[in-house]
Amino acid sequence: MTRRYLQMDVFADRPGAGNPLAVIPDAGGLDDDTMQAIARWTRLPETTFVFAPSRPGASYRVRMFSPRREVPFAGHPSIGTAHVVLEAGLATPVDGLLWQECAAGVLPLAVDGDGPQRKISVRTPRASVVEIAGPDDPRLAPVLAGLTAGTLPPALVDGGRRWWLAELADERALRDANPDWDAIEALAHATGSMGLCAFARADAGDGCGYDLVVRAFVGATARFEDAASGAANATLAAWLAHNDALPGREGRYVVSQGREVGYDARLYLRVDADGEVWSGGRVCNVVNGTIDWR
Repeated sequence: MTRRYLQMDVFADRPGAGNPLAVIPDAGGLDDDTMQAIARWTRLPETTFVFAPSRPGASYRVRMFSPRREVPFAGHPSIGTAHVVLEAGLATPVDGLLWQECAAGVLPLAVDGDGPQRKISVRTPRASVVEIAGPDDPRLAPVLAGLTAGTLPPALVDGGRRWWLAELADERALRDANPDWDAIEALAHATGSMGLCAFARADAGDGCGYDLVVRAFVGATARFEDAASGAANATLAAWLAHNDALPGREGRYVVSQGREVGYDARLYLRVDADGEVWSGGRVCNVVNGTIDWR
């Protein structure tokens, strides 16, 4: 039962800056209960398990587990797992792409560069606007109380997971915001969403190295602020593109996330000419060992 076990930080250029992930790159023979038990034990946002592909065209197959349940798709587990697959020589990009088989389908990941500077981006599932809220929506009023709204109205957008997206007037207001967790949890349960993804334009423009600041407050099943969420940011990118409001240049921009909870992640977003959203970043190795799960 001894298998390779790796931990890394995703969307990070150094240990401790990004979103942690555990990966078991040879998961053959593990059943559902064992994988869930391991994910519960690691207590990380997600733990992934790599298998041989079962669908034509896939480079590998991955299953993703939070400590509570299996998830069909998430951004940072996709990128971190692809990094491990490349490092272990389990798959090789073809025309710059890996193809990840997961519960959400077979999704492409773009590989740019090599070594510590390599960036990996996953093309995320298409997002759709569920509803756009009015300024006095009673479901959102307690969550956004005391915060100055930005230009775009709040919206509920589904990108595999549903998020309420709300723009704030400036970066400082967002960074200083203190979440009302009772209100966020109530919003999540009432609308079948993850919670609130709040964002603001960067105050310092090009000089700070990022274009957008994001804070993702999860209210469903648990109450926590996500250090760096590729899926939430991809959903936001789709909403910005829908409103012709993308920051950056030529559909590309950089997000700062996680400072308020002790991290300093950078996410690289791209909306291509077909309107597809790519969410990615760097991966930093932290632990390379084995797990003995008897």
